[in-house]
Amino acid sequence: MIIERKQYLNELIKKKDNGRIKIITGIRRCGKSYLLFKLYKDYLLGNDVKKEQIIEIALDEINNIKYRNPFELNDYIKNKISKNKKYYIFIDEIQFSKPVKNPYIIDSDEEITFVDTLLGLMKN
Repeated sequence: MIIERKQYLNELIKKKDNGRIKIITGIRRCGKSYLLFKLYKDYLLGNDVKKEQIIEIALDEINNIKYRNPFELNDYIKNKISKNKKYYIFIDEIQFSKPVKNPYIIDSDEEITFVDTLLGLMKN
């Protein structure tokens, strides 16, 4: 049985262009991915967003395991975008992303995380 998540979908739609990252949380198997990858994506495609403007990645898939590294995730996304276009980036299972040491600062415990990737993308 498919449950239409109208309230949650409407919240995403209402905040669509506010320039902020949207995080969908909830218990396991409650429909978060369906809400994002099906309902919200269908809404975007039906409202003048082209398929090329939607970037999707699921970090729990074996084929995407290297993108758990924030540098690899950043490269993956940046290779799919071009300037002067708006993109919608859907990342499923972001908790699989792992922090990595900053390779540019020697003798430091500083780590780079997916947050650094997302903040950088927001500036674009």
